[in-house]
Amino acid sequence: MLPRRSYYTKSMRIGVLAIQGDFAAHQLRLHQLGVESIPVRKAEQLAQIEGLIIPGGESGAFLKLLGDDFFAALRIFVNSKPTFGTCAGAIMLATEVLGPAQPSLGAIDMTIRRNAYGRQIDSSIRTGKLASSANNTLSEIEMVFIRAPKIERIGPGVQVLATEGGTAPDGQPDIVAVRQGSAMAATFHPELSSDSRVHQLFVALVQDYCKTGATETSK
Repeated sequence: MLPRRSYYTKSMRIGVLAIQGDFAAHQLRLHQLGVESIPVRKAEQLAQIEGLIIPGGESGAFLKLLGDDFFAALRIFVNSKPTFGTCAGAIMLATEVLGPAQPSLGAIDMTIRRNAYGRQIDSSIRTGKLASSANNTLSEIEMVFIRAPKIERIGPGVQVLATEGGTAPDGQPDIVAVRQGSAMAATFHPELSSDSRVHQLFVALVQDYCKTGATETSK
């Protein structure tokens, strides 16, 4: 079990969208990092948090469960405050969704394809490369992929945080984690690995927001 840390801003509270998916695993990871978190099930709870995690699950189910009002409130939040989407959450944050097309929150300029790697039986644990926040050097990290989406395009303002394999048409590694402004997305499930570095990146992003009221990288 990871050691519990408490070096982050005490007043910082991160919400985890808890209407479906593996939200409990994200809350456990935040607890291990010494960060206060709350499950978010209503739009009005967005005013109580400084950052939000949208977990994996099923993106189409998210849309049905959210409803129009909650979806509209969420769109405002993700385009103004730190948000991290994993797997289905990454789909929700994209500007364009394929396979099939569906509404999204538009926080990250990217095109993402649902279930691009196959069915549940094709899920796997692989080793990818994660960029260091300090000097952008790459280091290995375990990645859990479950019916994962695939990032097919990113805009010029999007930073690549992690890559895996070399299955792209040009032989280059697939992009599996990105950041644009105050939004982060990963097509894998970092909450299911013992490695906390991806969550640490997001927590640091929220901490910077709490200190400055804005993120280092503008959209």
